[in-house]
Amino acid sequence: MHTYLIEMLACPVCHGKLAWHIANRTKDRIEAGEARCTACDAAYPIRDGIGVFLTPEQQHEGMWEEESRLIRYVHEHPEIERQLLEAPLDALNPADQLFRSQVLEERGAFAEAKTAAERAREGLYTSASRVCQERNFQQVIEQLSSGEGPIIDLASGRCYLVEELLRRLARPVVATDLDLPVLMRDRRYLEYWGLYDRASLLAFDARHTPFRDGAISTLTTFVGLPNIQEPSDLLHGLRRAVSGQFVAIMLFFSPEDNVHAPVIRDAGLETLLFRDAALDAFAAARWQVELIEACIARALPTPRGVLLEGFQVDGFPLAETMEELCVLVAN
Repeated sequence: MHTYLIEMLACPVCHGKLAWHIANRTKDRIEAGEARCTACDAAYPIRDGIGVFLTPEQQHEGMWEEESRLIRYVHEHPEIERQLLEAPLDALNPADQLFRSQVLEERGAFAEAKTAAERAREGLYTSASRVCQERNFQQVIEQLSSGEGPIIDLASGRCYLVEELLRRLARPVVATDLDLPVLMRDRRYLEYWGLYDRASLLAFDARHTPFRDGAISTLTTFVGLPNIQEPSDLLHGLRRAVSGQFVAIMLFFSPEDNVHAPVIRDAGLETLLFRDAALDAFAAARWQVELIEACIARALPTPRGVLLEGFQVDGFPLAETMEELCVLVAN
């Protein structure tokens, strides 16, 4: 993590001031150390360049375990791993193509992995969905092109939006996620493609953001909000930390969708997966919101793996449906 974050960060538990012990520093980046809250004494480690600002209850030694369930499975089944890697790419179904990409990444073969992932995407998502995503990404870039200072990306996952921001803008970007192994993968990925110089990595729960009041001038996310529990608390917490603009790519389903709407409601996810409910939730948290670049696309369930039988890329949609991707700009 870059040293400029010291002035932006606070204790995620009580928002108290942090005292910093830096054990290993290279130029403007902290590689190892600890931040400790001067108010509640909670400690937050920095390791391998990743700032870990999970609450003390969320921290445990096993959080550094990097092997995913998928990677563990293929290691335990070497014949499947061999077939994944040795079969012609076009002979694999789209889900297995993506799983091949992840196995290649684990081996450090990021160029081959990217080729497999791009091929998989063509079979996993409809052309209309892919066009909508590209339009949304372009809109985010245009929205942020005239700004300055670091961009904090929430729930970055595999850095799809982060990579676009780093490639197309000259601003520093902070990738964040609740899952440490994901961030460890992201570091290797960004290093491989020469994008790590302007990137920082932070682990934290979006409901307990470790930023001082008003410290964030630009916040982004790529469909990163809907699966976060307690959305009203989340949006109020983000309102506290953001002094500028929140640019979020959102995915909406129709509340009249007889297949998906009941499942969404049963899971308690309607607040941020239904357009009107999301707008009401943002307004209740004192955000002024505008929706731009709305794009309606036909969506299909992603196929399950053949070699990795039962593994599926996305849980939604459950059946053919129409979904809306749009850019939400909140101030």
